[in-house]
Amino acid sequence: MSTVLTTAAGTIEETITVTEHATRDLLRLATAGSVDDGKSTLIGRLLYDTKSVLADQLSAVEAATLARGGGDVDLALLTDGLRAEREQGITIDVAYRYFSTATRAFVLADTPGHVQYTRNMVTGASTAELAIVLVDARKGVLEQTRRHATITALLRVPHVVLAVNKMDLVDFDEVTFTAIADEFTAYALSLGITDVTAVPLSALAGDNVVDRSMRTPWYDGPTLLEHLESVPVGRDALSEPFRFPVQVVIRPRTAEHPDYRGYAGRVASGVVSVGDEVTVLPSGKRSTVVGIDTFDGPLTEAHAPQSVTLRLADDVDVARGDVLVPAAATVEVGSDLEGTVCWLAEKRSVLGARLLVRVGTRTVRALLREVNARLDVDTLTVEAWDGVDTLHAVDATDTSSDIPPRALTLNAIGRVKIRLAEPIVLDEYATHRRTGGFLLVDPTDGTTLAAGMIGATLLDRLAPTSTDDDDWFAGAGI
Repeated sequence: MSTVLTTAAGTIEETITVTEHATRDLLRLATAGSVDDGKSTLIGRLLYDTKSVLADQLSAVEAATLARGGGDVDLALLTDGLRAEREQGITIDVAYRYFSTATRAFVLADTPGHVQYTRNMVTGASTAELAIVLVDARKGVLEQTRRHATITALLRVPHVVLAVNKMDLVDFDEVTFTAIADEFTAYALSLGITDVTAVPLSALAGDNVVDRSMRTPWYDGPTLLEHLESVPVGRDALSEPFRFPVQVVIRPRTAEHPDYRGYAGRVASGVVSVGDEVTVLPSGKRSTVVGIDTFDGPLTEAHAPQSVTLRLADDVDVARGDVLVPAAATVEVGSDLEGTVCWLAEKRSVLGARLLVRVGTRTVRALLREVNARLDVDTLTVEAWDGVDTLHAVDATDTSSDIPPRALTLNAIGRVKIRLAEPIVLDEYATHRRTGGFLLVDPTDGTTLAAGMIGATLLDRLAPTSTDDDDWFAGAGI
């Protein structure tokens, strides 16, 4: 199949087979920035310059631009698809964009810049391997910039691009760019982010987005697309220990397959081969992999992020939510979860609240035992709370007291302790990003309350863990 493709070097013609297209590298990335930093325009520029815009989409944007008074095509309209977004001129929801070049395919999570939608960045960045943080060259590093960098560090996104946008409005001044890049890099290092690439660009004019700009002769780094095409991807998933959360047990019981029993799911990390001995957690039962089945036929080996069905030698009890791990691995299993959460709901945290905790494909009942720390993003300090505070523990909407409760509110980042109704695999997020995350869900209406990371995170590095060991939920029946 012959096709015309656009790369950082321009438009070229190559012959690419369907197989080659399907097996090219995939980079998942997220964008973040303050309001009016030009994020939507940057994404629109990437889509437009890589020829990833369909003719009817471009026609619709041209018509919308004309309705606004004409002028150059407003590329921001390619991404601000909701009517409310276009009317307000800001992005208010997470949207996923797909585009590709000759060397790599991309899934881009476009997250809002407004402070009230910070929680949406957690959703967009949770699976990203690279984050693009936009800064307006006229404004520099803002509070929201630091907040996005902090979330990026918490979620352990391995690669960060600082896109210093609107350089055309500061006459492409090298000193301005260097000052912003140095300030952000220093802040990122304090968070533990070591891979930061700063790029001076103008999304509106296209400077250093796909094509190199002649207006920045002092800059010898890559364009944004050049960096996106060359940054390493998918390495961590293969190097991490094998994890296989079971999604469904397959038992067709047909005449052709009367005794077939397979365990379907996605390899979260690592590699598994036929003949490998595995342990089923949390039960601890052991068996051996005797088959790896896919829609296209059997395999001898599977790796992350492939979706496969595993067959085991023994008829062990395996159900949805169980996790298969290497038999020789030491994996923590328990009913007490401690971790850091980003609070996503309008309703604040309530001590003693009954929750659902979702880890991988497993959902268990739980109680929120403790909220013992909260991060101040502005000062990068942690307010540690000893013990627990039962103020407003029953009614989360009670604001009659002048004393604020020790609770997490919308967009807050804090440390919690949770008692689970049954044991689960407790992989630390710091070493198992793909299985160390969890969600807190309100069992009454299914609302997602918080997204969390198991084990020690940035908060534990910035402040000591509370030493109070009083378990005031002992005997609560869970």
